[in-house]
Amino acid sequence: MQLIGCDFSSSPSRRKPIVLAHGKLQTGRVQLQALQTFDSLASFADWLAQPGPWVGGFDLPYGLPRELVETLGWPRLWADCMDHYGALSRSDIRAQFAAFCNARPKGGKFAHRATDRPAGSSPSMKWVNPPVAYMLHAGVPLLRQAGVHLPGLQDGDRQRVALEAYPGLLAREVLGNISYKSDDKAKHTPERLLARRELIGQLERGQTRLDLRLVVNHALANRLADDASGDALDATLCLMQAGWAVQQHVAGHPCYGLPPCDPLEGWIVTA
Repeated sequence: MQLIGCDFSSSPSRRKPIVLAHGKLQTGRVQLQALQTFDSLASFADWLAQPGPWVGGFDLPYGLPRELVETLGWPRLWADCMDHYGALSRSDIRAQFAAFCNARPKGGKFAHRATDRPAGSSPSMKWVNPPVAYMLHAGVPLLRQAGVHLPGLQDGDRQRVALEAYPGLLAREVLGNISYKSDDKAKHTPERLLARRELIGQLERGQTRLDLRLVVNHALANRLADDASGDALDATLCLMQAGWAVQQHVAGHPCYGLPPCDPLEGWIVTA
């Protein structure tokens, strides 16, 4: 089975591109075959439109918290909500989300999806550090326009299956709270390099609850370790999560291992 792992950027560039990890699932193993980059949303959209088959894990939120949507009076059906959200500008999003947060008590400013707690992910309404609200705003329309299948959200082309993934969930299982990446060059430390190497080694040994081993050649392993931003490694972590999802599907799970969840919010695979 062809697998995809995607480290997404809402404003891709040559310096900070979207990174795809391409791989294959074999018995108990995920083989990383290639890394591909896109420095524009348009070029990424062109790739999405190509025929499959593939199953991918994409590191961007697919939905907003129901509490937020209901408070703002937005449509409660996912497709209608995404149409409404996609029509807003980033400044509109920031203003409405900031007003929502400002009206709430300290310590509970943001609304969360049900999947955020088990995944340990940032709330999908967060517009800074990281700007996942803008990732949703940029990425979900591309997935919808491409007609891919989004289990539980959009019935699309079953030859192109796109699952919401979160590399931090798998990374923390191995490293705990040890940092392994940074976009700040001043923070490209030997300690983070060692953490990336440790994470790669644990994946190769299959020492995670996914019960899958990463197979990677020497050249690609060095690329994963040497990318101090962690983008290539994050794409590979999403690739591993996609491999787990395919295993669940092959075993008879109709929704690639996703549990029953709120059809407005969606769910992060493996959470």
